[in-house]
Amino acid sequence: TRFFALAPSLLPPSLARPARMAKSILGFGNPLLDISATVEQSVLDEWGAQLNNAILAEDKHKPLYAKLAETHEVEYIAGGATLNAVRVAQWMLSGAKELGKASFIGCIGEDKFGATMEAQLASDGVKGIFQKSTEVPTGTCAVLVKDSERSLIANLAAAEKYDAAHFASPEAKAAVDAAQIFYMAGFPLTHDGGKSTVMAICEHAAAAGKTVCMNVSAPFIAQFFKDPLLAAFEYTDFIFCNESEAEAIAEALGWGLGKDSAAIAAKLAELPSKRSTPRTAVVTQGSEATIVATAGSAPQSFPVAGNPWSLTKEQLVDTNGAGDAFVGGFLSQLALGKDHETAVRAGHFAAGTIIQRAGCTFPAEAPDFK
Repeated sequence: TRFFALAPSLLPPSLARPARMAKSILGFGNPLLDISATVEQSVLDEWGAQLNNAILAEDKHKPLYAKLAETHEVEYIAGGATLNAVRVAQWMLSGAKELGKASFIGCIGEDKFGATMEAQLASDGVKGIFQKSTEVPTGTCAVLVKDSERSLIANLAAAEKYDAAHFASPEAKAAVDAAQIFYMAGFPLTHDGGKSTVMAICEHAAAAGKTVCMNVSAPFIAQFFKDPLLAAFEYTDFIFCNESEAEAIAEALGWGLGKDSAAIAAKLAELPSKRSTPRTAVVTQGSEATIVATAGSAPQSFPVAGNPWSLTKEQLVDTNGAGDAFVGGFLSQLALGKDHETAVRAGHFAAGTIIQRAGCTFPAEAPDFK
């Protein structure tokens, strides 16, 4: 009997060697239902809000959410920084025919807003693994949009009630064990349950040789939660931030680098690490070039001109979620095993899509990213 070796391309589909599957992504963070509206300057002034900034709601902000819905046309969108990125990552992966690769863990209320969030996640192909509170409502975030820029005021509510008991549940444990890439915004570091869960994920990933990605998320995280942020960074393979967050963390650490994003990225990459592989820091700068620095190498600069659209100001609808969308695009290519340049291009592609739409939303059809 003779046996002939056939090239993989000549084998029938059922016998051909399968292509390498995308890695699965798990996000942990504060799930918030975005209540988004285009507002006047007087609304920003009334609530002490500044464009291109994010703050936590104080008692004086509690009436904002109901009043906004009464006085303006609002949209309700499943949000929160981590969840935005995970949703976009799954949308980008759908373009590579990789479905069911993204999951998210967090705490919501047992209420209508929580049900709205679960329904949207299901339609986006993201598996939501939620602790549900009967004591506090689902967290909300007022997204105040003016001249295509946004200000965020987050009322965490149930989001900050996440606790370790749920993290130890069989469903959450199965998701953590199956995940190969973890992504977390800095926001959960503001509450004890979030802080302990971030560290539990970091320690699991280090022991299992998995990838950890984290975002500074807002200047106040660098200013007031520096210690838990740095503790998590010791386990982090990829650090993301924008230029204002980079400046805030550099100032908090006394680096004296001003607004030099490339120098700050290089310093972030060289922070103490418990991981065996070099860390990479990514600093986005709006329409200016994105900086990528890997420990031991010179920073690289990637122009946003790589975006497939040369957007005019008229095409720019809403920057809410642009940074999260960039991370989602980047994560999708990490999951596919692509290089940093491709990951940045995907980030620009995703962000360029989102800013042409209201809120962190994307087209129903799969993206055509190449």
